[in-house]
Amino acid sequence: MRIKVWGILTALVIIFQADAVMGLEKPGEERNREDRDPLAAKDQRKQMSWVDSVFRSQSFEERLGQLFMVAAYSNKDSRHKEEIAKLVREQNLGGLIFFQGGPVRQANLTNYYQSISKVPLFIAMDAEWGINMRLDSILTFPKAMTLGALHREDLIYEMGKEMARQFKELGMHINFAPVVDVNSNPNNPVIGYRAFGEEKRLVAKKSVAYMKGLQDHGVMANAKHFPGHGDTETDSHYTLPVIKHSETRIKDIDLYPYRELIDQDLMSVMVAHLHIPSLDSERNKATTLSKYVVSDLLKTQMNFNGLVFTDALNMKSVAGFYKPGEVDMLALLAGNDILLYSQDVPKAKAMIMQAIAEGKITREEVDDRVRKVLKAKYWAGLHQNKKIETKNLLNRLNSPETELLVEKLFAEAITVTSNRNNVLPLKYLDLQQFASLTIGGDGKVFQKKLDKYTRFSHFEIPKGADAATLASVEKKLWEHNVIIVGLMGINNNPSRSFGINNTDIQFIRKLSQQKTVVTVVFGNVYGAKNLSDFPHNIIAFENNEFTQTLVPEVIFGGRNAYGILPVSVSEELRMGNGGYLEGMGRLSYSVPESQGMDSRKLAEIDKVMEISISKRAFPGGVVLVAKNGQVVFEKAYGHYDYKKTRPVTTETVYDLASITKVLATTQAVMFLASRNLIDMDRPISQYVPELKNTNKGDLILKDILAHEAGLVAFIPHYAKTVEAGSWKKEYYRDKPEPGFSIPVSNDMFAMNSLRDSLWIWTVKSDLRKLEPGRRKHSYVYSDLTMYLLQALVEKVTNQPLDEFVSQNIYDPLGLHTMTFNPTMKYPQEWIAPTEDDITFRKRLIQGYVHDPGAAMYGGVAGHAGLFGKANDLAVMMQLMLNGGKYGDVELLDEDTIRDFTKRQSNQSRRGWGWDKPEPERGKGGSAGVLAPKSTFGHTGFTGTCVWADPENNLIYVFLSNRVHPDANNNTLLKDGVRTQIHDIIYQAMKKS
Repeated sequence: MRIKVWGILTALVIIFQADAVMGLEKPGEERNREDRDPLAAKDQRKQMSWVDSVFRSQSFEERLGQLFMVAAYSNKDSRHKEEIAKLVREQNLGGLIFFQGGPVRQANLTNYYQSISKVPLFIAMDAEWGINMRLDSILTFPKAMTLGALHREDLIYEMGKEMARQFKELGMHINFAPVVDVNSNPNNPVIGYRAFGEEKRLVAKKSVAYMKGLQDHGVMANAKHFPGHGDTETDSHYTLPVIKHSETRIKDIDLYPYRELIDQDLMSVMVAHLHIPSLDSERNKATTLSKYVVSDLLKTQMNFNGLVFTDALNMKSVAGFYKPGEVDMLALLAGNDILLYSQDVPKAKAMIMQAIAEGKITREEVDDRVRKVLKAKYWAGLHQNKKIETKNLLNRLNSPETELLVEKLFAEAITVTSNRNNVLPLKYLDLQQFASLTIGGDGKVFQKKLDKYTRFSHFEIPKGADAATLASVEKKLWEHNVIIVGLMGINNNPSRSFGINNTDIQFIRKLSQQKTVVTVVFGNVYGAKNLSDFPHNIIAFENNEFTQTLVPEVIFGGRNAYGILPVSVSEELRMGNGGYLEGMGRLSYSVPESQGMDSRKLAEIDKVMEISISKRAFPGGVVLVAKNGQVVFEKAYGHYDYKKTRPVTTETVYDLASITKVLATTQAVMFLASRNLIDMDRPISQYVPELKNTNKGDLILKDILAHEAGLVAFIPHYAKTVEAGSWKKEYYRDKPEPGFSIPVSNDMFAMNSLRDSLWIWTVKSDLRKLEPGRRKHSYVYSDLTMYLLQALVEKVTNQPLDEFVSQNIYDPLGLHTMTFNPTMKYPQEWIAPTEDDITFRKRLIQGYVHDPGAAMYGGVAGHAGLFGKANDLAVMMQLMLNGGKYGDVELLDEDTIRDFTKRQSNQSRRGWGWDKPEPERGKGGSAGVLAPKSTFGHTGFTGTCVWADPENNLIYVFLSNRVHPDANNNTLLKDGVRTQIHDIIYQAMKKS
């Protein structure tokens, strides 16, 4: 669990070692690129035949249009659509670069524009972090700086591959990415997080992976911004940046990634609008318009034979010095092949024709560039242009596999930059008081995820809060000894300290002097310079639902951390800082595909739940599935009641009913057995002496837990305390008073000695008669089993059952909502109601145990009374699957778990306390038919179940309140809803 901090030298050694794998240059290696043609298709003869055919079908002026690419939008009106259509028809445009809009709208426009174009159009997008950069309704990939923190280039390759798939779904052919600028200036206002890092080899490695992911799968990559935008302090969108480095330095640092990408068949480059006197000293000459930079340096010296694009020609860095049309002509003269974002195509064409007439460029030179464009179009598949299918387009773009990849990328980038005394991942959940503080933005997802691990108090303040606000929050935080601080309002503006307020930093520093404070930077890594001296610091790089979800998993050890800083942000936080932080095996959360399961199949659970709710089998519920220690499905359905007064969430607490038997009483018995404090072969009277000389005294523990001890199934104890449909006065009051303080329900209190009475009635109950010829009782499932075992636990531990399991099991696991008598610990509105009890309590039951006997026992009984949410049950079952270990606690030993959960007798399917599938093939009993026979779990009368499968490391939790408002509603049982869902889960497990 130690974090291994990698220094910059170690990181560089790894970069050098990886050069061979990535095909990077070694000292003294010769390059031979003269014959390399990155635009060549596999079937070059067919490619050239198509190019010649298209080329000859057009006049020179028509062909000239192939060198232009203009901006198109799918969120503008019909006038814009017709303007673009006119250019396509009349100017024979080479392509369009799409910007803002929506996927379906863009697809429809693309189909239209392609249908009216004489030559198929190149469709491009500047989508550095995916199509979401421009279009709505699509998942976003991480930005380059985030990817720079990855230690795995294969994931970046997979990202490029997936982007290529999405581009093809939208009929697009060119992605203006990756950014290969070496961002050596932290104050760079235009590159910054768009670059992979500050070291040339790191940038080259990541860029090659990105490029190959795109190009290996049919989408042209575009390296930018040549010859290097990494050390600028002005934005070329608004002015012409000046770079004063020597040509030697530029070739050594900034051009290094380009050389590596060209060596790996880079297909296109974008030339930046920069003024670099060492390369071209003409005043205000942008590199885009410099023949030395474009033709001599890029094409000749670096032997680049792919397409050369200008940066957008509407940017002030060039548009501020030249008129529309003129700048296009000058860019073409400099050697660029495609003129991007031209503002006036007809005028530009006219000026190019004039330049030809004046001998500034020849027709042959222009025709060569047109042929290059057509070759690239053939490579991209435009010789067989296909219409985009818009049906289910959004679902295809946002596949579960896409979501999983995005999650992996963000997860592997999370970087722990400091971890003094190995505090992370956090331990000792039962000994700490936890709080979260979010500053400057919405951190609700982050805070909700923290709640998955333990009890938190949550606070939030705006950036730069006033002294009174800070003092008020500080006073509340003082009650906690571990504080997680999320800096949410970070921006990308270096001139404004990236949105980090010094007052906030001083406030956090003050807290850190007295408390264990973990700080999380949800945003630009350069903002972390303000936190250089903080003892426990995490960089998430970006602020989104993915990072807010993933960081708590690192903090609590549900995931390992791997990220390595790709830049230096201060003297303390240098490039190479970070590294591996081992997790602790607590639950993590992901999509089904992360564990080889099929989201689409699991989605059938939605239909089962919706139908069941519509049939009033239950008003609402929660289903959870965990595989290999990862929750892959957790959904809430319906409402608390049929009046729909409150929607169910995954945090809704349910009355677990008989699940109490296995997750409270049996757990406690297992705890004692693991420590050899009890012997399952001994009679219960050895541990509960008062049972001696009763018909229960000689009952053997293992027989009791297997329901083969002769106990009757059930005793309706409550019936003795009511008469003629009313409470007997000697047992109950409607408000607490001396001698009547046991809460049976809201406004209903039992006499203090009622539990003693129930115990006596239980002990005095008859045993079932032995069947003729048998020496042992047959199997009959009995609630009385757990009355007896509760007494055993409380005698051996000298502690009430609820206190024992809380202190020794639930609290160490962080399960603050798993409890008896929940209304004593949290608000009633967290809890789903159960029955409108017209027989016994004469009221709606909410927050009090549904089972009458457990209620009369004061809410704490061995057979019922436990409440919890789905995640609590998942943790408990994962503890079992882990052999009794979870996080930093070890509660049970593997042998005990194996003994208790295996089938114990040929009379029934049951283990000790635990239920199991039926042993016969094709029968599941209370479990699904497809569940292996090693599965163990239990069901609950209120409409609940929990199952764990050790063969597949699989957990299934189902929670509902099917007894609301009428416990006689058996639709859930009749329809087999719980077992049906269990089988769907197995069907969703993809075959390897």
